[in-house]
Amino acid sequence: MATGSHPKQTSLRDLLRASWVRTSLKIGIILTVAALIIIWLLKIFNVAATPLFHDMETFFLNYGLAGIFLATILAGTVVPLGSPALVAAAALFGVNPLELIIVASIGFTLGMTINYLLAFKLGRPYVAKKVAPDQLEDIDRAWDRWGIVLYVVFGLTIVLPVELLSFICGLFKTNIAKFLLISFVPRLFVFTIIVYFAQHLGAWLNA
Repeated sequence: MATGSHPKQTSLRDLLRASWVRTSLKIGIILTVAALIIIWLLKIFNVAATPLFHDMETFFLNYGLAGIFLATILAGTVVPLGSPALVAAAALFGVNPLELIIVASIGFTLGMTINYLLAFKLGRPYVAKKVAPDQLEDIDRAWDRWGIVLYVVFGLTIVLPVELLSFICGLFKTNIAKFLLISFVPRLFVFTIIVYFAQHLGAWLNA
């Protein structure tokens, strides 16, 4: 991976302890707890038996894949659309799981590729407008040593902003084939887990 020259490196552990990373993790935990509470309430009130649930199911079956594709492209370009939640909802309402996983993974990868290409062409002044100064400084120091590992760790963790690192990959001119591989495969894994969980959740809600 091509990198710049940084006077001071930092450890991966130090980066994961950065305030913005800890904030992302805290928000992720809060949202996860909130989602579990909502799921419990849906089961208690037997929402799966209501006309609204069936209307939503029809909507997702008709338009789910197209919507997920557009939403994940935007989510990959740092628009906060909550793509994991949308993918889970689509799986919950019966969208074909294999198609859903592939479409979501491709969409998110395309979104991050847009970031990559913009950073590649426009350089650090552009990236500095998209990544907060403290985030950019933290990532910059760690990139020489942990670039690929860091990108994969963020890609495998739903609540960490991997889309920010796609700017860094473009800035340091990472090989495009390598970038596409380490963008697509972690998201493929993440979306597979999400879809698997949502399918079982749907069966539980309908039981």
